[in-house]
Amino acid sequence: MDGSDPLREPLLAGDRRALARAITLVESTRPDHRDRATALLDDLAGLDRQALRIGLSGTPGVGKSTFLEAFGTRLTARGQRVAVLAVDPSSARTGGSILGDKTRMDRLARDPNAYIRPSPSATHLGGVARRTREAITLCEAAGFDVVCVETVGVGQSETTVARMTDLFVLLMAPAGGDELQGVKRGIMELADLILVNKADGDLLAAATRTVADYAGALHLLRARPQDPDGFPKARPVSAVDGTGLDAAWDDMTTLADWRRARGHWDRNRADQAAHWFAEEVRHGLLSRLEGDAGIRAAMADLSARVAAGERAPRAAAAEMLERLTSPGR
Repeated sequence: MDGSDPLREPLLAGDRRALARAITLVESTRPDHRDRATALLDDLAGLDRQALRIGLSGTPGVGKSTFLEAFGTRLTARGQRVAVLAVDPSSARTGGSILGDKTRMDRLARDPNAYIRPSPSATHLGGVARRTREAITLCEAAGFDVVCVETVGVGQSETTVARMTDLFVLLMAPAGGDELQGVKRGIMELADLILVNKADGDLLAAATRTVADYAGALHLLRARPQDPDGFPKARPVSAVDGTGLDAAWDDMTTLADWRRARGHWDRNRADQAAHWFAEEVRHGLLSRLEGDAGIRAAMADLSARVAAGERAPRAAAAEMLERLTSPGR
């Protein structure tokens, strides 16, 4: 294709170095990089390459990286190509990733059929990097069959990752009733599958009880039209001895195939694309406004008056919006 980006062909051929360079491009804040990334993504928009996008969340310490390594190597042994986009907590000073998932998933990182990309979460979208969605698109273009998005499991990250994936998996630790009470209803409603990790050794009995507790809680939620009977469901897994990993994958593929056959998959993808288009417009408008010196000064003035208690936030915001929309501003 004439005029296409030099990364396009090696990316489509599955070159992992081209994929890494393309993701670096979409994560960059340099204007020239952003322009190039925008053109590349638009060039790839017509491709009919779809991976199974799996969002994985859970509280820190539940064993997300251990699970992903065991689960990912299980899939690559079946001939699947697996990409893991791991959103790390960021350094407040430098913005870089702290945890380094390539060191925590060493075996999977060395697998030729796997690709791991840690991304700093910075302060955007509750722990999900803004450009993760675009990185998913690039992984699909590179021919990966499964793309897993691991989040830090805090704040609004669960909702955000559910808006960019096909399946949302919640990884939990063996727990008692008090811990179950602490799981918010909204997160439970997002989950397609709850996996209780560490179902081995001394924790096996506790994990079995926890699965029963979550299954009961899921049963109380209203059935979703995009789900077959029995979903959402809870099951025990062990990232250490591999128990339940094959069954969990069977659940994921069963649910994905059911949604594809009934049109839910395509409708969900279309709704997600429309949502992210609107988000990009909002972010673009805010960026342009922040780049206007006059608007910044007006915002600073009104912000100071709100902070001093001289103006109500709502009234000040209405005045700011009136200034922005008036023809002679």
